[in-house]
Amino acid sequence: MFRVLFYQPEIPPNTGNAIRLSANTGAELHLVEPLGFAFEDKHLRRAGLDYHDLAHVRVHPDLDAAWEALLPANVYAFSARAEHRYTDVAYQPGDVLLFGPESVGLPDEVQHAPQVTKRVRLPMRPGSRSLNLANTASIALYEAWRQHDFSGGA
Repeated sequence: MFRVLFYQPEIPPNTGNAIRLSANTGAELHLVEPLGFAFEDKHLRRAGLDYHDLAHVRVHPDLDAAWEALLPANVYAFSARAEHRYTDVAYQPGDVLLFGPESVGLPDEVQHAPQVTKRVRLPMRPGSRSLNLANTASIALYEAWRQHDFSGGA
């Protein structure tokens, strides 16, 4: 299945929703510290509901540790400033979908890291800054999964 990587997420409900997304799609969720919350945060627990035990979540102390655990793989960095659309990618199981922190998005040095295969974006109306992190991850993950006829899904 696919892997979702949140680089330094800040808002507990977004990560809680991603935990739920992971449980319902079979995707792995990887988080790079520092996190903007503790796993005991009530908002994270509420958003993830009872899906925590069904999700595959791994926390990495830094991006290098995440790369070590995830590579080799195609890594697609999501950025509102990217040129390629997320639908122009032929996703493969094991691919990594990389997203940045809610307040600032992926830093340039992460977007342009040698481990990144391609930078991609979701189309938005002109003047829009960004979409919600959990919503963006959901849209991207479901497109990747759709391309494989929702393999493993009911």
